[in-house]
Amino acid sequence: MRRGAPVFASLAVVAAIALSVLVGSTPAGAAPKYPVPYSFLTSALLAGAQVDADPPGANIWTCKPSAAHPRPVVLVHGLSGNKNTNWQTFAPLLANSGYCVYALTYGVAAGTPLPFNQLGGFTTMESSAKELAVFVTRVLASTHAKKVDILGHSEGTQVPDYYAKFLGGAAKIDKYVSLAPIWHGTNPAGLATVNQLSTIYGFSAVVNGVFAPFFASGPELLAGSAFYAKLRSGGTPAVKGITYINIVTKYDELVVPYTSGIQAGMRNIVVQDQCALDFSEHFEIAADPVAAADVLNALDPAHPRPVPCRLVLPFVGG
Repeated sequence: MRRGAPVFASLAVVAAIALSVLVGSTPAGAAPKYPVPYSFLTSALLAGAQVDADPPGANIWTCKPSAAHPRPVVLVHGLSGNKNTNWQTFAPLLANSGYCVYALTYGVAAGTPLPFNQLGGFTTMESSAKELAVFVTRVLASTHAKKVDILGHSEGTQVPDYYAKFLGGAAKIDKYVSLAPIWHGTNPAGLATVNQLSTIYGFSAVVNGVFAPFFASGPELLAGSAFYAKLRSGGTPAVKGITYINIVTKYDELVVPYTSGIQAGMRNIVVQDQCALDFSEHFEIAADPVAAADVLNALDPAHPRPVPCRLVLPFVGG
């Protein structure tokens, strides 16, 4: 036995080396594992301290889509968010699930200084859609995919549709998943009504002139705006050939009423219809475990996952 010990030791070393090679190699389609937090506020605050950072698992430009997930997923943040603060949950979740994931920050006016240049979505949605078009082209060139899937939140549910409808994006998008969408515009605190009155009484140009340099997208997001008149031209914002899935919450404090996120001809999911314990509002829905399962099922309906139900608190999750 002693004479054989060196042989067994050598075999053990060889086996260990072989095992380390196997473990260390990454087969096509495999993704590293990232922590997935389910608290929007905490994650966003921590991410906000990182300048121009990518969310975990996103913008890995060497990523090649697998046969199981052939389309990269492009994440489009909401108003005042950025690619990192908005996607601390969904970027790692999708990467862990084997997707190539990409996120951009859009809607920052040229020359905006730190720290304000870390807050996106403030320029017109038309100009933001042009930024998205450039980004999607880069993603497709890098991955050699034919189309992308979109996951948007808040304003990021509308910018991609303008790209799809008016800037040639229709041929480049397959699935379009929206968190807290705003298909009919919003009227928080009656602001849309005030905006409509300003148009009736002839001072809309003054109102828009005040907002334009700092918050050009704001008036556009209001119900009855010229932006929505154009986006909904033809009777619907939907673009032929794209599969739309909307995920809304009854407790949305910014999309008012929350049913503005429900659009005929699209698949509409109300979080609380699945779980009455879920109190996600406009922000926490971007870190909600219930919405997370819905997103994964929307992107890969052939392999449905169970949708959990657990207590989820506004802003901080659970």
